Amino acid sequence: MKYTRLTKEQLEELNQEFINFLATQSITGEEWAKIKKNTPEVAEEELDVFSDLIWEGVLTKVKYLENISEQQMHLFHLAEKEMKLIAVKVMNPEIDLTTKVGFEWFKKNWQSDFVDYMTASKAYTDDKNLDKFQLIRQGAVITKGDLYQWFESMMEVS
Repeated sequence: MKYTRLTKEQLEELNQEFINFLATQSITGEEWAKIKKNTPEVAEEELDVFSDLIWEGVLTKVKYLENISEQQMHLFHLAEKEMKLIAVKVMNPEIDLTTKVGFEWFKKNWQSDFVDYMTASKAYTDDKNLDKFQLIRQGAVITKGDLYQWFESMMEVS
């Protein structure tokens, strides 16, 4: 398995896609029930293959990731040839960016001496989607990129 198996909830949400996946292998609902009962290891393998297919499709399309912790934000733009990063560090230990109050403080004070910024970029390895997946495993979430784009526009103005 290249990525991770989808959760039970994710699999339930993708029930129709999973049925279609089984159909491409000429596996009917009745046959699937037999496979689960008689050869659970084969059923597990099918779930793993399906999960990898779903992850591959999602990762191919994702363009932005965010990883926000109490004092830091890592905002990624997953461009065609490289990953671009805008890193934000708040040096006020009383501020927690994961709370509404902390983020409101940040919006008012983003240009203060209590906030540091860094930008970087990194080329992908031979497996671009696995690079993206590693960021998700480390806590990043898929976004539309509003925060990254806002920072990018502010940095161009400065």
